[in-house]
Amino acid sequence: MGKLASGVRSAILSTIHSAKGQEWKKVFVLNAVDGCIPSDLAVGECDEIEEERRLLYVAMTRAKDSLHLITPQRFFVHGQASRGDRHVYASRTRFIPEHIIDRFELTSWPPPSASTDGRMNRPNAQLDLKSKMRGMWR
Repeated sequence: MGKLASGVRSAILSTIHSAKGQEWKKVFVLNAVDGCIPSDLAVGECDEIEEERRLLYVAMTRAKDSLHLITPQRFFVHGQASRGDRHVYASRTRFIPEHIIDRFELTSWPPPSASTDGRMNRPNAQLDLKSKMRGMWR
């Protein structure tokens, strides 16, 4: 991220393809999961997989100071409003296999909350299900 004259920070959004030859202090690679890196569209041939591996390498080597590979736990699918919390779980990209994962610092957001029984604390939100259901039929 760079600083503008007024002291406000700026962010540059880039595709991996257009990042070639560029360099930034901090780089965030979003969706470092199978299906995105490598793309589902590029898993048919060995050459395509290797090109996807090279693209991730390009993305990772754009960082001067810090590199963040963002791996969401899950993706939400279409139909949220009508069918509720439908999602699929994401798998870390195959290009970062388990045997090298110890070379990375793993963090999670938000950090897990400490509780006495080992479960995550959840907000105490009240939901008026009866009214919500009535509203669906009006």
